[in-house]
Amino acid sequence: MDSAGGLLNVVDVEATCWDGPPPPGAVSEIIEIGLTVVDLAAGERTGRHRILVRPARSAVGAFCTGLTGLTQAEVDTGLGFAEACRLLAAEHGSGARPWASWGDYDRHQFTRQCAATAAAYPFGARHTNAKLAFTEAYGLRRRPGMAQALEIAGLPLEGRHHRGEDDAWNIAALVLDLAGRGAWPGGARGPAPSSP
Repeated sequence: MDSAGGLLNVVDVEATCWDGPPPPGAVSEIIEIGLTVVDLAAGERTGRHRILVRPARSAVGAFCTGLTGLTQAEVDTGLGFAEACRLLAAEHGSGARPWASWGDYDRHQFTRQCAATAAAYPFGARHTNAKLAFTEAYGLRRRPGMAQALEIAGLPLEGRHHRGEDDAWNIAALVLDLAGRGAWPGGARGPAPSSP
């Protein structure tokens, strides 16, 4: 539990992507970090944030722009990855606060990119896979995508799908749905850690 009293960071990233294998020498890199702060005790979303990240070893092409809406010119105005990680820790308490994402992609992408760039990993160990929690709570046989989960929960999709800021906001609504059902791991005390 962090000192802010039951706050959870919900994180969603967008990364450089291609319709097929990456170009020679290119790797998938985070280009946007969406973060919504959830007050589990109050049952509300209390903060909405967006960090643009400038890629160093890849570029935003037409396929990626079509999916995310992000352009190379836009991400060129972003922070370097290591600086974005420092910002998460300094301004959003990411090292102390529990966090959640839809699936494990975001956690693994941070792990890979931090290892490749020697950037300090910005998060603590208390991560919850919200997709898994949702699947279990609703008794589903398959893990749904975020948009499908919103439909199942009877919640609207707000903003643009595959935009980190909007996806984090929508995932936070699903977290609150689960918490309202008593199905969020750890309840208002914060989520249980992910298995390694």
